[in-house]
Amino acid sequence: MKKVISLVVPFYNEQDGVTGFFNRVDLALESIRGVYDLEIICINDGSKDKTLEKLILQAESRSDTRVIDFSRNFGKEAAITAGLDHATGDAVVPIDSDLQHPPESILEMIAQWEAGFEVVLARRVDRDTDLPIHKMTARAFYEVSRYISHINIPADVGDFRLMDRKVVDAIKSLRENCRFMKGLFAWVGFRTTVIDYRVEARRHGQSSFNTWKLWNFALEGITSFSTVPLRIWTYIGGGISILALLYALYLVVKTVIWGVDTPGYASIMVALLLLAGVQLIGIGVLGEYVGRIFMEVKGRPVYIVRKVY
Repeated sequence: MKKVISLVVPFYNEQDGVTGFFNRVDLALESIRGVYDLEIICINDGSKDKTLEKLILQAESRSDTRVIDFSRNFGKEAAITAGLDHATGDAVVPIDSDLQHPPESILEMIAQWEAGFEVVLARRVDRDTDLPIHKMTARAFYEVSRYISHINIPADVGDFRLMDRKVVDAIKSLRENCRFMKGLFAWVGFRTTVIDYRVEARRHGQSSFNTWKLWNFALEGITSFSTVPLRIWTYIGGGISILALLYALYLVVKTVIWGVDTPGYASIMVALLLLAGVQLIGIGVLGEYVGRIFMEVKGRPVYIVRKVY
């Protein structure tokens, strides 16, 4: 029997790009269709335009395509999770529908997979399509995560990758609600190699990831795989306590030797504002983790499927 290659493709308001995506995939993978069977799992993540209608037309005209329609927008992480849950292939490739991930790179991924690698990462070699602030924050995120996380998240590697069936089954067993897929992919391990690709400009529409969403996405990644932000406040609190003790000793010695002078309003206010600010920041960090505990203990599903076409 032929091996099956599954593509997992999230769609959100991509009505103008549906036909172009399938045409590009057919052209890019035409050379391997006699060797492998292709399965395309499309996830409609609560699109508000005509994306679903166009995906249904593709599913009706193609035997290799299935469409999973969410009951609402659950986000890209949930969409990838649903795709992995429904994919049946011997190898699975999550890929963006906007064609910024070139389907032609899948051929190189398959070659590496057949050579014995269980995970083939696609690493972007440029960020020409990103805004300057996105380039800066992405670099900062990878540097920070490298130092504080107990897993190594490869820099400039996103969801675009090939995973062997055993890798997909391992990821499917991880059912937490607060899902940072890059971290989950890295956490399971397996024999891994890397290929390079260049990000292409979007053919249609605009990305739904703005700066605020990317910031929250980075917080999700840091808090999902590291407790250092919590632990660091122990050291900050200890350091401030030591400074306070030394200052208290200084005041005692000063009072005994030189007597009591008039207290300064400015120094009191500075100390109060500094300590209050530090406490609020610590409470905020603690709240981030408590919020994630709250989401997990409710036990709600990661996504809800309205219908499969």
